[in-house]
Amino acid sequence: MIERYSRPAMKQVWSDENKFNKWLEVEIAVCVAWAELGKIPKEAVPMIKLARVNLKRMDELLKETHHDVTAFLGAVSESIGKESRFIHLGLTSSDIMDTSLSLQMVEASDILQQDIKDLVSVLGERAIEHKYTAMIGRTHGVHAEPISFGLKLALWEEEMRRNARRLVEAKKNIAVGKISGAVGTYATVPPEVEEKACAKLNLVPAPISNQVLQRDRHAQFVTTLAIIASSLEKFATEIRALQKTETHEVEEPFNAGQTGSSAMPHKKNPELCERVCGLARVIRGFALTSMENIALWHERDISHSSAERIILPDACLALDYALATFASVISNLQVFPQRMTRNMGLTKGLIFSQRIMLALIEKGLGRKEAYEIVQRNAMKAWKGNRSFLNLLKADADVTAVLPKEELEPLFNEQYYLRYVDEIFQRLGLTEAQWKRKANSIKPNNLSPMTIFSQNSESGNQ
Repeated sequence: MIERYSRPAMKQVWSDENKFNKWLEVEIAVCVAWAELGKIPKEAVPMIKLARVNLKRMDELLKETHHDVTAFLGAVSESIGKESRFIHLGLTSSDIMDTSLSLQMVEASDILQQDIKDLVSVLGERAIEHKYTAMIGRTHGVHAEPISFGLKLALWEEEMRRNARRLVEAKKNIAVGKISGAVGTYATVPPEVEEKACAKLNLVPAPISNQVLQRDRHAQFVTTLAIIASSLEKFATEIRALQKTETHEVEEPFNAGQTGSSAMPHKKNPELCERVCGLARVIRGFALTSMENIALWHERDISHSSAERIILPDACLALDYALATFASVISNLQVFPQRMTRNMGLTKGLIFSQRIMLALIEKGLGRKEAYEIVQRNAMKAWKGNRSFLNLLKADADVTAVLPKEELEPLFNEQYYLRYVDEIFQRLGLTEAQWKRKANSIKPNNLSPMTIFSQNSESGNQ
């Protein structure tokens, strides 16, 4: 497991204790189902429910059997005596392992869903805060036209809502059980047992299975986690770019006493966002492995098992950590509006070139002619680091149709924010709408100290 990035709740989901307790939970549910069908004595059920897993004893048996399920059954049997003969009746190992794995994945999904809600909440709050904070929009890394920082955050908020829906669908497709015997024919355990046991476990019986649940389900789950991680990487990469010294429009939290470099005391690196980016790459690698697990020989082989023991816990642990980390970054992100304003002025007005061109077209010029006039002056501004507005004022082709007094009002970044309210209304990010949403989301307290104090990583550069 990725112990470095383990948070307590998710770590518990993937602990051996929880896994083997889930195995026992499935075994007991099957026994209760058998008893309801009259196959085993009902009076045996209370004793079966007292069964426990002694992990130390199981480990001792595993050294002898080299088979975790038989070792598990041996340890459980010793805890209750003769009623243990009814445990695992008609079952194969995968009935227990795959069904309990589904239970673990459902638990992990619940934690990740809350993580996403927390991030959506803080993104929405910061988007509203910076709804009108003007900054330059960039395409190809080059200044384009003004946007607001709130729009950037709102874009991320909506993407995380899509990710939440993806996770709901993935959880639905993994919340299934399989109690169908050695190759899925129900020859030794009838469908009624599966239906009753799964109902007790809050799972849906797989409509059909062979010896295992089909791994396209697991692949959908892991690839969904990879998509979510990739979104986080996109957001974190943007923050890293905006924190560059030359740009410095935002800065991730940097606590008192923190150091950014062993050699250079001045360094404040975006190492939390870099950490998120690195974990996203790992999770995407797990997605490929999950897809390779889909193809098994005949009714099953065991090639998927060793891989899943790594990729399922680690993908969930890493994403849980990355979501919490990035939510704290956004919650505590420093934003520098004055720097944003300064950067908008670096090109000396070139960012308003389209608006000038459109104004010339509205005055009757053809698009080609208007474009050429504006581009001609824009290239002069680029070359000579000169004021674009002054160049336009001195161009007779411009002033012949667009008087100088009409030029200056066109150089206003607020023009580009005139539909921000409408966009936010579409997203439900008005003040009133957001208060209603926030009340239902109830985000966790996001403190960088509590999240990162035990998960420090050098940001040396």
